[in-house]
Amino acid sequence: MSHEGGRRLLVLGGTQFVGHAIVSAAHSAGWDVTIFNRGGTTAGQGGVRLVRGDRTRPADVAALLAAGPWEAVVDTSGYIPANVLGVARALAPIAHRYLFMSTVSVYRDWPVKPLTEESEVLACPPDAGPDYGTDTEDGPTRYGYQKSGCEAAVASAFGEERAIVLRPGVILGPREYVGRLPWWLRRVAAGGEILAPGTPDRTIQPIDVRDVAAFALHAIVDGLSGAYNISRPVGDATFGGLLRACADATDEAPVLTWVPDDLLVRHGVRQWSELPLWRTFEGVWQVDSSKAYVAGLRCRPLRETVADTWQWLTTSGAALANVRVAEIGLSPEKEAQVLAAWHRSVDQPR
Repeated sequence: MSHEGGRRLLVLGGTQFVGHAIVSAAHSAGWDVTIFNRGGTTAGQGGVRLVRGDRTRPADVAALLAAGPWEAVVDTSGYIPANVLGVARALAPIAHRYLFMSTVSVYRDWPVKPLTEESEVLACPPDAGPDYGTDTEDGPTRYGYQKSGCEAAVASAFGEERAIVLRPGVILGPREYVGRLPWWLRRVAAGGEILAPGTPDRTIQPIDVRDVAAFALHAIVDGLSGAYNISRPVGDATFGGLLRACADATDEAPVLTWVPDDLLVRHGVRQWSELPLWRTFEGVWQVDSSKAYVAGLRCRPLRETVADTWQWLTTSGAALANVRVAEIGLSPEKEAQVLAAWHRSVDQPR
C-alpha cells in the first residue's frame, strides 16, 4: 500500500486511537496531513498541521476551508447526522473523497445474527439530531441509529462514488482508550487464578487499529467507494489465544479457569464490560469482512497486537481513557465469588 508524496489529507479528530493511527500512518507515508479538532494533544505527530476549531460551530468549519483543498477527508469524530451533513456539504467542493469511520452497530441485527454488508441497516435520516433513535437491551442503540444517519449524510453530500464507509467491529491496539485489552493484560499480569469466560475455542474478531488505518489510506488511494465491514476473519483468532498472548506478553503463567456462559449469566456478570470482549450472542463474532480483504485489507497476528499494547501500557507513562473505562473489568471480589461458585458446582457429587 504505497502512497505518493505530496497528497493532502484532512482528518476530523485525529488525536485519539483510530484518528491518531490514521494521522501517523498518513504522515509516515508522505501525506501532507491537516488535523481539525478543538486542540487535543498531537504528541508524536510532529509535522502535522493542526487547525483548531469545533466541528459543531459553522464559523469554525468555514474558517477550516481556507486550509484546503484536500484529496480526501477522514472523519473519525462524527456522531450526529445533522452535524456530519453540514460539515460534509461544506467540504464537498474542496475534497475529492470522504471516508467515514462508522461501526457494525449500524446493523439492525447486530449482535444477534451474523452480518454481511447486505444486512439491513438501521434507518436514520441524514439530518437527524442528537435525540434520534432509541436504546434497546441487546439490540439497536441510539449510537447505531445515529452512525447510520451519518453514513447517509456523507452519501448525500459527496455522492455514492466519492463516499467510503468503514464499519469496524472491535478495534484493539496501542492507545486503546476504552480499556478492553488493557484490562485483560493487567489482569493476567496480576497472576493467580483468572476467570476466563465460556470456552477457549470461542472465535473472536478484534482488529488492530494500525490495520484499520492502513486500509483507510488504501481505500482512498485505490478510489474505493461504498461500505466495508472491518474485522478479523471469522475463525482466525480465539479467546483462548487472546489470553495466551496476554500471558506471553506479560511473561506470566496464570491459571485460567474457563467458566461456562450460563453460570456467568446467572451470577450477573455483565457481558462486554465486566469481562471485556465476552458476549454470548451468535452474531457478535460473525461479521463477514471478506469484501474488505478482497479490496486489500490485511490483518496482523493477534499476538502482535497484544504484545505491542502491553509495551505501550508499560512505557507510555499514562493510558488514554474515556468515560467508559469505569465500566470495564470484573472486581477481584466478584471474580472470587464466581470462581468459588464454579468450583462448588463441579465438586458436587453427581
